[in-house]
Amino acid sequence: MKKILIFGGLLLSTVLTYAQATISPAKPQSKPITITGATIHIGDGRVINNGYITFEKGKITAIGEGNSPNTSGAEIIDATGKQVYPGFICPVTTLGLIEVEEGAKGTVDAEETGELNPNVRSLIAYNTDSKVIPTVRSNGILLAQPTPEGGLLSGQSSVVQLDAWNWEDAAYKTDVAVHLNWPVIRPARRRGPVAALPGAESPDEARLKALDALNNLFTEAKAYAEAKPDVINLRFEAMKGLFKGTKKLFVNVDGAKEIIEAVTFANKLGMQAVIVGGKESYLVTNLLRQNNVPVIIKETQTLPARDEDDVYLPYKLPKILQDAGVLYGLTGIGFWRQRNLPFEAGQAVGYGLTKEQALSMITINNARILGIDKTTGTLETGKDANLFISEGDALDMITLNVTSAFIQGRNISLDNLHKQLYRKFSDKYGKKAD
Repeated sequence: MKKILIFGGLLLSTVLTYAQATISPAKPQSKPITITGATIHIGDGRVINNGYITFEKGKITAIGEGNSPNTSGAEIIDATGKQVYPGFICPVTTLGLIEVEEGAKGTVDAEETGELNPNVRSLIAYNTDSKVIPTVRSNGILLAQPTPEGGLLSGQSSVVQLDAWNWEDAAYKTDVAVHLNWPVIRPARRRGPVAALPGAESPDEARLKALDALNNLFTEAKAYAEAKPDVINLRFEAMKGLFKGTKKLFVNVDGAKEIIEAVTFANKLGMQAVIVGGKESYLVTNLLRQNNVPVIIKETQTLPARDEDDVYLPYKLPKILQDAGVLYGLTGIGFWRQRNLPFEAGQAVGYGLTKEQALSMITINNARILGIDKTTGTLETGKDANLFISEGDALDMITLNVTSAFIQGRNISLDNLHKQLYRKFSDKYGKKAD
């Protein structure tokens, strides 16, 4: 009976949640749009004061300072005193793969069983109807990379735009990366030895076993990619792009020793590696720069990995990588917390980065790492019109207020469940909703 009541409660809460007003994807851009009078942040360090930007059929057609030379037939948006930014890009996230973390396993689709799953595609599990996505979008995050988790080789990820009817419509660039969780070197015990069960596998033995499995799998996959096999192997087919340069190997790793191992491993097999996490990447910047290995930092608002590290190290890491000439981007943790991505970037401004460098970290830098910089990441003619207008500084949680957002020129809704609940209970308690 208890189980039935719990199930009934979950079912009822789901029905009530989805009974909230739904948000339909925006229709394709029907006529040119020109934004005027704004401060335009290009995304690569350049800023245009009192500028204009025009986009048509989803593409940016003109951008410059002063008055637009041609506004005939265009919808004019007066953004005097406001800021225009490229849409923020969130890599390595479980956004759209998880809806409720605890107590509702049916809403969690970020992990597959088994250890070696390169053929798993997170894209087909991406839920465009997630109530979390609009809350993230309202802070200027317009593209993301839903990423599988778990095991040694978690699977493949794709880049999606965050306003779509289904995963096919959402796909922006498919199967850009394969994700590897590098086996960790266990630190020596600080206290006395702990008795192990007879025949139990030690952490060191488990690590060596995992490394052997990875070496065997990748060696066989490379041989498969270079041959013309008679029998199709789905795992090896998924890994072909790693050896042909069409996919990157995203390696979740923090320690300096493991980073060296991972870069050496990728180089040996001719793969392009990307370090995800990289808490100790500041110790191996020469290696990363010489091998053109980028780093995707996992949040700045956190504590350092070791007790003896500078407590401000996570805030300083972007500046260290910037000065070392290492390409770096930024992501957050989990899925709903990605709405804080611009504020995580803004945190680095207080520790050495300029505002435009921090902006680049979550726009063009992330776009370059994901291989989508030809179409997005900066506001330039010929690129997709992925942008938003804010009344204040987009990296500041106090002043950020997104008033309009566009994905491929489509004027998307900025409503979300949080705003709906705010309006509902504002009415109940007599407080005027904004």
